[in-house]
Amino acid sequence: MNITRWEPFREMEDMLRSYSPFFGRGLIRNGEETQWKPLADITESEQEYLIKAELPEVKKEDVSITLEDNVLTISGERKKEKETKKSNEIRVESFYGTFTRSFALPDNADTKAIHAESKDGVLKVHVPKVAAAPKVEAKKIEVK
Repeated sequence: MNITRWEPFREMEDMLRSYSPFFGRGLIRNGEETQWKPLADITESEQEYLIKAELPEVKKEDVSITLEDNVLTISGERKKEKETKKSNEIRVESFYGTFTRSFALPDNADTKAIHAESKDGVLKVHVPKVAAAPKVEAKKIEVK
């Protein structure tokens, strides 16, 4: 079992994200872009955990995946294309700038065999599982 530090603002963010994907992403405040968080799905099979992060228009060279203290962190930057004077932007709903997502890995994750791939704007991080230790049956031990 992992111990997770309580962060009240994360709970507020999770609540807002459940109402609208817009709240789960970065915002522009005072004319300055803040970080955005790409959406991610996590699935589990018998062999591995799979993290799929949506990173449209993000080159694999602009993505970094690190592992520290059993926490997997995906970070990078989505760069905005240079604006041309020939077109006027009527509405922009895409998010640009730096991003970071962190995921606490379970105890049965094989951290030495993690690998990642990127295709069609989706980053897939494969986290294999290690073989589970055999379960020990409960028993009473006599004190001599």
